[in-house]
Amino acid sequence: MPLHKDDPKSVGGYKLVDRLGSGGMGTVYRGRSRSGREVAVKVVHAQYAGDPVFRTRFRQEIEAVRKVSGAFTAPVVDADPEAARPWMATQYVPGRSLADRMSELGPLPEAELRGLALGLVEALRDIHRAGVVHRDLKPANVLMAGDGPRVIDFGISRAAENNPLTETGQMIGTPPFMSPEQLTDARTVGPPSDVFALGALLVYTVTGRGPFDADSPYLTAYQVVHDEPVLDGVREELRTVLQRCLAKKAADRPGLDDVARELARVLPEEAAEGPATVTLREDLPEPSDTGVLDPRSATLPGRRGRLRPLWAATATIGVVALGLTAYLLSGPGGTGVDGGAGAIGAQSAASRWTALPGGWRPWQTTVYATSERGLEKGITLLEGGMDNGPECQMYEGSVYCAGDAVLPVRLDGVTGRVDWRADGVPSVTRKRSYVFSLLGVADDVMLVEQHYQPEGGNLEISVIALDTGTGERLWRRTVDSESSHPYLSGDLLLVPDMERGSVTARSARTGAERWTASLPSGMQCDPAHSDEGLYLECVPAMMPSKDRLVLGFDRSDGSVRRLKVPYRSIRVGTYDGRLLYLDAGHLSSDGKGPFSRIRLVNPDTGAATTTELAKGFEGTVTTADGVLWFAGTSGQVTAVSVRTGKQLWQTRTSLEQPSGATSAPRTRVVYLSSASGRVAALDADKGTLLWETLPRAKWVGALNERLPEVLLNKGALVVTTPAGDVFTLDPAHPERTSASG
Repeated sequence: MPLHKDDPKSVGGYKLVDRLGSGGMGTVYRGRSRSGREVAVKVVHAQYAGDPVFRTRFRQEIEAVRKVSGAFTAPVVDADPEAARPWMATQYVPGRSLADRMSELGPLPEAELRGLALGLVEALRDIHRAGVVHRDLKPANVLMAGDGPRVIDFGISRAAENNPLTETGQMIGTPPFMSPEQLTDARTVGPPSDVFALGALLVYTVTGRGPFDADSPYLTAYQVVHDEPVLDGVREELRTVLQRCLAKKAADRPGLDDVARELARVLPEEAAEGPATVTLREDLPEPSDTGVLDPRSATLPGRRGRLRPLWAATATIGVVALGLTAYLLSGPGGTGVDGGAGAIGAQSAASRWTALPGGWRPWQTTVYATSERGLEKGITLLEGGMDNGPECQMYEGSVYCAGDAVLPVRLDGVTGRVDWRADGVPSVTRKRSYVFSLLGVADDVMLVEQHYQPEGGNLEISVIALDTGTGERLWRRTVDSESSHPYLSGDLLLVPDMERGSVTARSARTGAERWTASLPSGMQCDPAHSDEGLYLECVPAMMPSKDRLVLGFDRSDGSVRRLKVPYRSIRVGTYDGRLLYLDAGHLSSDGKGPFSRIRLVNPDTGAATTTELAKGFEGTVTTADGVLWFAGTSGQVTAVSVRTGKQLWQTRTSLEQPSGATSAPRTRVVYLSSASGRVAALDADKGTLLWETLPRAKWVGALNERLPEVLLNKGALVVTTPAGDVFTLDPAHPERTSASG
């Protein structure tokens, strides 16, 4: 990849030629010394250079790598861990990783396996002789150079005689290639752990499948510790050797000399006319939109069809220290992105999770917590426990919430700290009479609709704008009718007024009127919340109708387009620039179907196309990327193609009355949560259940009209519950809580 304009031109006297890869913590470049020698230069991002833990890991990587020198390892050439931006240069290896070779061409023939297997044994022997344990031998850490394999990233290991980080209970590794002792007692890890990883890697290389493959990293870890390896497809003699390497007890595994002797005996030598090393294709597969080579594009011969992507089982477990290069490229919680074909290898799809926000830590709080200013406490819960809880939205790294008995509040998305709680409401005795609705956050303004009925008085409805930085009130407007429902779209607030028969667009920031347009007489018009454009949907106020009138307003002047859809059509979003509706056989009170067809409406002409659904799907519906997700009250989730109407997959979760699905396109994951604070993650493409959490809510009300939701905060999740609980999750480590850290 070419250098970016803000990349340094040189580091430590090495001229930087191009980029090999980049991630959350740093960038790796291909560099050239004054003599013309090429190196791979790893440079830490400036914002992490001051992290003492990071610098400690970086020094340890350098010390570990410098101890190792062998024909099948990539030695360190130069380094400066004390520089303003620490860096390290290693030998540049012009080869692709074993992971990428497998993704493209499938399992290695046994004739090619011999050179790889014996080269890895020799590399591990050199590493162990230096008093170092690799701890993370996997396909992404093996480069297929022209003169044999190279083992890289053994810098994530710690010197066997000086291992303070591991002694504190942290683990290093990638579950499908971790030994049982790495998962149960990291302090006992030694050279036999690398023998176990070698056995797992060779099984994968021969069959395209790891010996403990599962659809979640946690199940993989369980199988590593408790189950026997699956060695289908490995011929008998080789299977015997690999079974010994995969013994559960470290003492039962053979030493590397024995492994080398047995592999040399059971693996055939290549024919004289055969290639000296594994032949690699030069045309690389296209990267996906995340910048990672897509393993789904590679097919395998025979019964296995597609090579199983390793990300499904290589996400890290617990508090896993992934080592410097993985930490450098992906940040805490990632498994690394090996970019380019230098000493760090080609990019790997080993991890699906993205980097967390800087400084992130687990937290849980409540929107009913004591306020630092204004009212002493959050509003008292309504009698009977029937509050609907908070509505929340992420905006520039903060969480903004408001709701029934919930004062508008801003929480820091990284720490959970209460930055402010709005104090611009009058002090009254019956504080439980306050009801807020979150209209949205835009243009550095939080907009809420407030319903308040003083004792003996009339209901007062108003829209309040709060500065996102301070919580101070910027403006307030009274809404004249309870049947008027304002909504925010971009930087415009649309306020219908049924009594006056008009709709007014106001600036979210100032409240100033932008334009006013007339509404059709005798109709009730409500927002058709849209991510594209301003829309109201109108029906006759006093009589039934077979059609629903859709009004689309021009953002600049309020000019209107009139469209029609069937009365039983429910708006769920947009697709391909068109308005996306679902037609129901009958209009249920909760808007959850069952639905019979998909309707796409051109917003300019009103022209519509319909697609019959394969069957009557029902549930809370959300949509993204051409997929409809139906979340049923029993926890069943169904994915349906918008284009064809056919079911893509269906998965049952244990979530009770789950939220609508939240899609994370970059990681291809769908998240759902329940009223009890239980969260589930599903693979967006296959529907595989990746993980579920235990409940986190303090209590669960009997009736909650407002669904819980999962919000995306870069690589982290923020989850709300109707009970007012708000907490964060690392999707790579969902078991981590504020208590366990």
